Amino acid sequence: MIAPWTPGRRAITVAAVTLLAVGTAGASGAAPVAGPAWHKGIPPIATPWTAEVGPGNALPEYPRPQLVRSRWLNLNGVWEFAKAAVDEAPPVGRELGERVLVPYPIESALSGIQRHEDRMFYRRTFTVPAGWNVGRGQRLVLHFGAVDYDAKVWVNGTQVATHRGGYDGFDIDVTDALAGQGPQELIVWAEDLTDATGQPIGKQRRVSDRGIFYQGSSGIWRTVWMEPVAASSISSLATTPDLAASELKIKVNAVRGDGLTVKAVARSNGRAVGTVTGAAGTDLRLPVPAARLWSPDSPFLYDLDVTLLSGGKAVDTVRSYFGMREIGTTKGADGKLRIALNGRILFNMATLDQGFWPDGLNTAPTDAGLRFDLRQHKEMGFNAVRKHIKVEPDRWYYWADRLGLLVWQDMPAANTGPIPEPWRGQFEAELHEMVREHQSWTSIVAWVPFNEGWGEWDRAATGRIADEVKAQDPSRLVNAHSGVNCCNSHGDSGRGDVVDFHQYLGPASPAPDANRVSIDGEHGGFGLKTSNHMWFGDGHAYEMEPDSATLTRRYVENQRAVITAAASCGISAAIYTQITDVEGELNGFWTYDRQVAKMDLKQVRAVNREIIAKADGTAGNVPQPPPGTPGLTGIAFYPLDGTAEDAAGDHDATAVGGPAYVAGKSGQGIELDGSTQYLDAGAPVLDTATDYTASAWVKLDRADGAFQTVVSQDGPSNSDFFLQYSGADQRFAMSFAGVRALAPGKPETGRWYHLTGVRDSVLGELRVYVDGELAGRTGACLPQAAPTGNTVIGRGKYGGNPVDYLDGTVDQVHLYDRALSAAEIRELHDSGR
Repeated sequence: MIAPWTPGRRAITVAAVTLLAVGTAGASGAAPVAGPAWHKGIPPIATPWTAEVGPGNALPEYPRPQLVRSRWLNLNGVWEFAKAAVDEAPPVGRELGERVLVPYPIESALSGIQRHEDRMFYRRTFTVPAGWNVGRGQRLVLHFGAVDYDAKVWVNGTQVATHRGGYDGFDIDVTDALAGQGPQELIVWAEDLTDATGQPIGKQRRVSDRGIFYQGSSGIWRTVWMEPVAASSISSLATTPDLAASELKIKVNAVRGDGLTVKAVARSNGRAVGTVTGAAGTDLRLPVPAARLWSPDSPFLYDLDVTLLSGGKAVDTVRSYFGMREIGTTKGADGKLRIALNGRILFNMATLDQGFWPDGLNTAPTDAGLRFDLRQHKEMGFNAVRKHIKVEPDRWYYWADRLGLLVWQDMPAANTGPIPEPWRGQFEAELHEMVREHQSWTSIVAWVPFNEGWGEWDRAATGRIADEVKAQDPSRLVNAHSGVNCCNSHGDSGRGDVVDFHQYLGPASPAPDANRVSIDGEHGGFGLKTSNHMWFGDGHAYEMEPDSATLTRRYVENQRAVITAAASCGISAAIYTQITDVEGELNGFWTYDRQVAKMDLKQVRAVNREIIAKADGTAGNVPQPPPGTPGLTGIAFYPLDGTAEDAAGDHDATAVGGPAYVAGKSGQGIELDGSTQYLDAGAPVLDTATDYTASAWVKLDRADGAFQTVVSQDGPSNSDFFLQYSGADQRFAMSFAGVRALAPGKPETGRWYHLTGVRDSVLGELRVYVDGELAGRTGACLPQAAPTGNTVIGRGKYGGNPVDYLDGTVDQVHLYDRALSAAEIRELHDSGR
């Protein structure tokens, strides 16, 4: 089992670095140098680690756990800082007027700046230890964990690098720019226009919207450090476990490695278990006999020693580690395709993890804080985490590996609209770089290129991108578009390994298909206000609760529905929103400052573990619906002919709000004003616990972004179903709350349409027919509850309120206690009734 990384104890620390005028004592304890001093800002709320952060304790840990060398120097600490102008020359040899604590983004309190700048300069000096022999067989490499967004770097006035991309790191060989043995000047320029461009930004905005987007983070936000390396040296490792062969696929890339050899040794608790030797830059197979497998319940990791050899002599050596695990899919006993870890079905129970902090924004205040969020996942019984449209520092994935969490890794989105054409190539380049840089983390099991269609410009392009990510990394799942049913999505491309729906409060319940598993990509969102622990002093959630006990109860109730969704629908994962509050979002298990747990975490753990245990693909029996009433009249028929009988059997429809009878599709119909008018059957006509069909002729007076309901039946909070015009999609639909079977095109106003919605519980789907033809279908496999509210014509119910009034004319409404066949629906349409 791999031990905690401790190379920082052997490193030269920040105290040994020559600092510019920062108002702090040097390594020798001499008097402070005169000049501006760094001062920590005051965040609206503080974490348990805020007070620990200072010039000598700014993320001192070794930043690259998968490629470790013993000699290194951390450049985090106090740097000079200044706002920069467009095309301004670097301030070579010139002191800057402010002080910033690197690597905390400048908008954060921990940086000491606590404001946004579009462009900025950082400046400091460093001294290369004489024992590193740089220039005498050794090279000096400068590493930047991440700079948001465009960066330029100068050493001693010589520009040594440019870089674009806010979530990936870059390395620079600065040997040739060094000047003698004394202090060396380092200047970094950064530009971050955030949401004013098409760059990938995730949830960042220049100014928080107090909603689902947050204060952005600019400039240096991950560790800056340097190390000496040999002229020929290891630059990267790529490892992929192969359980079938009991081997580790390994590729060791090297700088100036042509003709050199690598030797890799796998160790278990210090004992060598496998060795391989081969050419640098080639694919090698390292045997791992009788491999001990990594899983969330047993996150065992092997140590890995890699040596670069020239003529049999070691020229570079690094330490790393790996886990033996395999992610894939398999069919359960119920015949549905499900996610499998190491060949066995394992339900992924996750939270949505945004990775924001009230003191450090994009950057966790300390490594202990970074670990805290992941540790809480384990304490609460989760086995997975969705890293939501953000990429974390390497140590976050290291802790996920060690603690045993399955990571679904999102690509940071651009703005919510389509990415402008000039930025699309940059988005794709950053996506593939994210995959390349993170290809060896044991914990990562899935890549997610798009979220809810944000930035998506074309459904075919989304499918192509998913295919290309899969080709780049065939060892993991690819979730082409999380929340494909939601928001800005262009629809299902059919590509990737996953069908992913979002539904608040949910859970979502898409069904797997022949080639793709299905997951609930986001659900939940129950909230609670916690005095003195809210970023804005107030906030919101999808459903606010009055106290912790109620919040816990609603969570447990909601999670038990996940068990039903897994059994009835075959979902393989569920992702609850979210691990902590973030700014105005108050739907976390923990407050944003990580000071208060908002639920009874023992109950949280119990239900989460129950889900993982029970959602195992066990075969279940789908109840068969009764045969229903034969014929095309149905159990209720409303001809809506004014003075004529408006019902069949015992069902009457009472006009509410004074709607008028006008010329209909057949005889008269009833015209509704879109604001207050509807018809109420006075009772639940349809048994929503089984199959049913609703049909009507409808003519819309407007077709814009507003929802309009033709027929529905009231439930406790939302309508049990909506036969509707979906304003969000501007199409006809048969829907449950958050689930829609959509027709393909926008209807015209002033034209009669025959609209039919079918609930088929056996197939687990909703279908919508327009003018007698099947127009759309969607998975809806969760069983519905028995009816509780009245059947209504011309409005819906959502969040406990009447909504979505019809603006148009409706006629010839039929209700059936069975799922009509396609032939029957065509016959009904052709009859004009």
